[in-house]
Amino acid sequence: MTGTLLSFGHGYSARALSRQLAPRGWRIIGTSRNPEQMEAIRQSGAEPVLWPGGEVSFDGVTHLLISTAPDAAGDPVLAALGEEITRRAKQFQWVGYLSTTAVYGDHDGAWVDESTPVAPTAARGCWRVMAEEQWQAVPDLPVHIFRLAGIYGPGRGPFSKLGKGGLRRIIKPGQVFSRIHVTDIAHVLSASMARPNPGAIYNVCDDEPVPPQDVIAYAAELQGLPLPPAVNFDEADLTPMARSFYSENKRVRNDKIKQELGVELRYPNYKVGLEALAHEG
Repeated sequence: MTGTLLSFGHGYSARALSRQLAPRGWRIIGTSRNPEQMEAIRQSGAEPVLWPGGEVSFDGVTHLLISTAPDAAGDPVLAALGEEITRRAKQFQWVGYLSTTAVYGDHDGAWVDESTPVAPTAARGCWRVMAEEQWQAVPDLPVHIFRLAGIYGPGRGPFSKLGKGGLRRIIKPGQVFSRIHVTDIAHVLSASMARPNPGAIYNVCDDEPVPPQDVIAYAAELQGLPLPPAVNFDEADLTPMARSFYSENKRVRNDKIKQELGVELRYPNYKVGLEALAHEG
């Protein structure tokens, strides 16, 4: 299967996908609002387009991927190009929207799956719910929603922070996070493109939600570095954004990507993922 993918907000996750698709003969067009990102987009195998600011053409496009972040007004792509996308809805074979597991809100450490009602507590989660609903409301558009857990991979994660020093282990009893390696995000998206199911929602995370301090400690062990100091959450000097992450505590199930898409995670838990990163680095 090949086609033409137009990727809005062609950042970290989207570039991982384009590195998988380009060698298979796909044409990929990736947008960014930052002129400094044009070369990185090109290196991922995509044709860079400055947007907003430049012209975006839907001619010949078979697949859409939306990675742009919403704000209080909703999704910026639909705000700018919604009429054109609606007019061409039947042209697209697959549309993917990258959302976040923050839409589920806080569940005090309990498990959630795709059938769990959304109940965001942070603004970013509320904006994502709004954007999901906006995309789902476009008639005849084959939309697939991907709710991503915390993303890590090459250049992003504890290794990059450990090397700079100052990293701490924030301890909040009972707190866990789900996470996902960027390569596995690309595998899930590619599998969905091969098996479209318009209207589907998928959680994209690994098998093992764990306390964040465990991940930092294992990364330090792999690098032979001292264990970063532990700081009680109540005493930690965190930014409002960082603190908001700790206000939500849940374990996210990923059965659907395995059962419906046949995905076998390359990095099913943080230890496997960090060991691979340590070896690559």
